[in-house]
Formats: sequence, structure tokens, C-alpha cells
Amino acid sequence: MFSTQPNSLVKFGIFEADLHAGELRRSGARVRLQSQPFQVLRLLLEHPGRLITREELRSRLWPADTFVDFDHGLNAAIKRLRDALGDSAENPRFVETLARRGYRFLAPVNVPPLEAPVPSPSSAPRVHRRWPFALATAALLIAGISAGWHAGHRAAAAMSFMERPLTANPEDDPIVSAALSPDAKYVLFADRDGLFLRLVATGETHPFALPEALHSRHVAWFPDGGHVLLTSTSFSSEQPSLWSASVFGGTPVQLADNAAHADVSSDGGKILFLRGEHGREKGGDISAGEVWQMQSDGQQAQKLFGEPGDKFESAVWSPDSRQVAFVRMRYMHGWAEPEASLGIFDTVTQNTRYVLTSPRLRGSLLWTPDSRLIYSLSELSPNQNDSNLWAMRVDARGNPTGGSPVRLTWGPDAKVAVGASKDSNALLFLRGAGAPEVFVSEVQASGSALGPARRLSLDERSNIPYSWTADGKSVIFTSDRDGAPHIFKQSVDQPAPDLLVGGNQNITGGRVSPNGSDLLFTVDPSPADSDRRSKVFRMPLSGGTPRLLLSELGITGIQCARAPSNRCILSKSLSAGIAFLMFDPVSGVEKEFTRVEDQEWYLYNYSFSPDGSLLAIVKKRHALEPTTIRILPINGGTERTITLHQWSSLTYTDFAADGRSLWVRAFDPAGTETLLNINLNGEVRPVFQQRDLELGWAIPSPDGRHLAMWQASRNSNAWLLEPSRGNSN
Repeated sequence: MFSTQPNSLVKFGIFEADLHAGELRRSGARVRLQSQPFQVLRLLLEHPGRLITREELRSRLWPADTFVDFDHGLNAAIKRLRDALGDSAENPRFVETLARRGYRFLAPVNVPPLEAPVPSPSSAPRVHRRWPFALATAALLIAGISAGWHAGHRAAAAMSFMERPLTANPEDDPIVSAALSPDAKYVLFADRDGLFLRLVATGETHPFALPEALHSRHVAWFPDGGHVLLTSTSFSSEQPSLWSASVFGGTPVQLADNAAHADVSSDGGKILFLRGEHGREKGGDISAGEVWQMQSDGQQAQKLFGEPGDKFESAVWSPDSRQVAFVRMRYMHGWAEPEASLGIFDTVTQNTRYVLTSPRLRGSLLWTPDSRLIYSLSELSPNQNDSNLWAMRVDARGNPTGGSPVRLTWGPDAKVAVGASKDSNALLFLRGAGAPEVFVSEVQASGSALGPARRLSLDERSNIPYSWTADGKSVIFTSDRDGAPHIFKQSVDQPAPDLLVGGNQNITGGRVSPNGSDLLFTVDPSPADSDRRSKVFRMPLSGGTPRLLLSELGITGIQCARAPSNRCILSKSLSAGIAFLMFDPVSGVEKEFTRVEDQEWYLYNYSFSPDGSLLAIVKKRHALEPTTIRILPINGGTERTITLHQWSSLTYTDFAADGRSLWVRAFDPAGTETLLNINLNGEVRPVFQQRDLELGWAIPSPDGRHLAMWQASRNSNAWLLEPSRGNSN
């Protein structure tokens, strides 16, 4: 079995590397460094002063590979490592290049003893993670390995283990799904280029042939090891479907429509899957509102459970195929974040019980053959964008059998458990990172084109734009670079931002008042607050003490028009809907304008026109039917509806600076994320397409000359954790 180990710290100069956690710190502050560059650093630190050849780096860190350019990958990793250390190839202080031979670590190192305590997930405070998109959905964000996993039954017995990357995809081509064959000999994985089958022992890789129309998003193995189960999405329809395919070739067989994220029972007779209104961000996993089962040939499909308002991130069989474990997210009225729970459903008694409820719980879930539930928890601030894996020992019915959950992984990035071998001796993970960054583009040709997108925020944390200053020169955005979300202002020609609002509260938004002199922002309650109301504050942009303006249960957002209008609007969740209220930005006096009765109120996005005369509302849809945008006049009149037939997955909408059109993010029929400019007559102009990054909303400057938008990069690779040679279970 595997065991966790104490941290091993290595100090050099002002830097400190935690080799166990996979973290690099500079003067105590964490430096963002991706997995592959850190592994290079680790190998160099293990042998300071000695030449580490390129061949040694290849054999240790890059498995045999038929589709990744080793030279390109190593050069990129060295460059990122030097960037993190502030080093240079010409005048190295840390990493010296020996031409055509390899690299050597120059600085003296110090290894002090240290043991780090392991936090308990039950005692950790809730971390606010206000990405206005469910990034995820699940999102965002995927993962791999940097610590131990207990595969046997004696939790106290320690042994060494080996963790190694199985893929080495670059940043613009993340692994989106992977599965380990029951005998642990093969890994099946999907990336942007298709589906691949790799021999674990040698790294030999072959394309897994699929019809051109099938785009695999989730993969699983049948117990016979000769067939795989695929979730495929046709972007033109946005409707996921399940297919069975043989690893020996032949035509895939469709098993079910409107089905995703499937898991095969241990006897191979039943398939568990998600069904209903599916939600998905680019590269992210699929979630849905119902859990179903069917026979392995696709017959006798029946719903097991799921109610309106449920959002299931994953569902898996127990080893005896009687129980179903699942992760459910449920948005609650008055809560800033969804309630996340790990539950067990008994297919015989039809009873459901919950074994863990935590705001830190993520969607990854695995029930191993040796009766462990593996789940993912986000880290505490300031590392709330990272997550790691934990294990809970359970009996055949899913009841915890005693003892505290065991932490399996450490370090940065998000970790997703995706499979275990039949004997539980090998565990497969995805490990990755990605966060939204602020980009600024010049609007050209009256809104029909954009200039090159230039990155404004230069750190690798979550940065989200919300507004501009009245002169159109500076972007107002939130960032969690300091841990808790703060509000910053940064000029388009300024190298670094200015802090506007700090503190340790759950700050969201950041809207400029109609007259351009003040900043309005929202503070959401923390789990420890007895008062569950959100609060809207007002403060001068020039600086000063924030003043409480509104205190309401369930505020989900605020927006403001521009002078001469003096209107602002807020959205507020109801028990089964969402309400829109006008409010005065000085007095806080409010009046309801309209409401939408819908239990999926959390799927709505809206925009307030600059002159305060129109409200645009769109529901984030991923189904086949056309998507509509409602245009509601504030002062009375006839509501208009814009219907889009060729574009799916409308998610965000914002009025253009002149109020005559909308900036809308959508998918084109081929699955490319596209920024649309849509006038109020429904005429659509594709303006910007993004194939490599996740695309978010676009906020126009008041003069209409620029757009501030967020785009999120993603990197993800598959890792394997298994016992070292010479050890046995």
C-alpha cells in the first residue's frame, strides 16, 4: 500500500522548494510553477552541482512518447523554470546549460528537517471561490499527482511509491479525459486531437480510430479490458451520447442519447450515466440533473434519482454494483455558492444518505475495488484554486468504517481521480491548472472586428474584469492573487494594478456608479456568518471608507447605467426563480422590475444597457432547441426576443458601449468558442474566435474603443501512482 510522507524542503538563496508538495516559494510567497518545470527543478536539486543529462531528464520525466516533441517540451520547461527563478541562460545563477549535454544546478542548497501537519477536511473553514461561471463546472480545472495513495488495508504500514507522468501534452492541448485498463497495462486518453491508447510499460501510443462526427469527452473501460465506453458530443447539437467501442477495431455502437459521464459496473452488466439538461464549458466535464442506469447493451434505461435543481458532477458504482456514490451540487436561495455533497444511493431500498457535505468538495469521485471513496477537496486560502485527493474507507453499503479520511496528494494544481486498476495497486489521476486572465482588445470596424488581444493581468491567479473607469483608460477587475478576492484597477498601459478594495471578505463584482466617481461592490456572507445576507457597498474610486448601501438575502449581481441615467440594477435569487430590482446608487432605495420563475435561476445571465433603458436576459442553454435573448424595456413597451439558431451554449451577454448591440459568447457549429456582436434586430457578426483558451465575457469601455474580456488557459496531463519495485501489498 501507499503512504503519505512528510514534506522535504530544499532552500537555495531566497527560494524554498517543497519537493513533496510540489511548491516553490520566494521569500515565503508561493511562486506559480507548473508540474513539468517543477519536476525538472526537483531532479536538479536532488543532485546540485552535477550534470543532469538530457537523456536522464528524458528517462525520468518524459516517458516514451510518439506524439510529444521531447526537445520542445524540455526547452519549454527550462524556460518556465528560469522565468520563475528570475534566472537567465546567458548569466545563470541557478540553472546552467551545458550545450547539447544537459543542465547543472549552480547555487548551494540547504535541506532543513520539516514535517507539515495534515489539515482535516471537516474542520477547515469554507473557501469562497467566486468564479461566476461554474468552472466549474466542474469547471474549470483538472489534475495529477504529487503524493501518496493507500492501496492496501494496513493504514499504518509505510512503503515507497513511484509517481510518473503518462502524458506530456503542452498547455494548448490538455488531456480532457483518461481511463486505466483493469489490468493497468493501458491508458486511454482524449485530447484536442482525438483519442489515444497507450501501453503504460513502454509509452507506445496509437490513435484510437473513431468516426469523424464523434468527439470523445469522457472515457471508461468495460471489465473485460477489450471494450471502452465513450461519451461523445457533437458540437452542432451539444447533445452528449454514449458509445461502446472495441479496442481491436470495428464500428462503435451507440447505446444512448442525452447521456454522459458513464461508469460500468464491476460485472460489466450495467451502465450508470448522467442525463438531463447538460452543462459544459470548453474542455470541462459534463454535469446533469439526473442519474440513470441501463443494461450494457443500452436496453432498459431507467432513472434512479435526481430532482429539479440538482446538478450531478459524477456518479459511480460500488464494487458490488448495488450502491451508487455521487457528488451533487445544489444552488440554495441565499447562498453565495452551491451546497456540495457526497451521497450514497441504494438501488434496492431506494434510500439516499450523505457521508460528506463541504463547500470545498469538488466533482471528482472514484469507488475503488478495495472499498475506498476517493474525492477531491479544494485547498484553503490563498491556494483555493488548487485541490487534492482524499480517501475515505467504507463498507459495502458505503458507510464509513471509522478513522479519519486520509489525504492522498499534496501540492498545487487541481487533482481529479479517474481510475484504479482491478487490484487497486495503481491509481490514475489527471493534474492540471487554469485560471481566467484579463485581456484587452481594440474594437475595430464599428464592432465587426477586434485587434490583437493583449494580456493585462500578468499573474497566474483568477482575474475577472467587471467594469471600466469613466474615462475608458482603466479596467476594474477582481483577483485572488492575495488569497481572498480583492478589487483592482489597472490602466491599459500600466504594468501593474492598483488595489482598490482589500480585506479578507468574499468580495465580488466591482461596478462603477453612473456618475463615474464611485465604486459599487458586493460582499457575500461566509459559512460562519449567522447573517446570510449579501451586502452592497459604495466607496469613492479615489479612495475612502466603503459605506453600506444594501443588505439583501441572495444578491447574485449588480450593474449600473451611465450618466445622465442614475439607475442601477441588482439580481436576487428566489426560492424558485430570480428577481431584478432597480435601486438608487446613492440612497439604496429599490423597486422590483421583473422576475423569472425558474428553479434553475443560477443559469441566468443579464446585461443593463448604458442608457438604463433596456435589460437583456439569457439563460445558459446546452440543449438542441434554439437559444433566445430577451430584451425588456425598462420604461414600458413591447418585449423583444432574439432567437439564435446556428449558435449554441450562449453563456454571457453584455451591451455594447452605444447600447445598440450585444457582445455574446457562444459556440459555433464546429465547437469553437466565439465572441458575437448581435444588434437588437438579431443580426449576428462573429468577431473573435478562441480555439486554445476558454473564452468568457467582454466588457466594453465607455467610449467603445476597447473590450476587456477574460480568457482561461488550461493544462492537464495524466499521471500514475503505483508501488515502487521491491514492494508488495
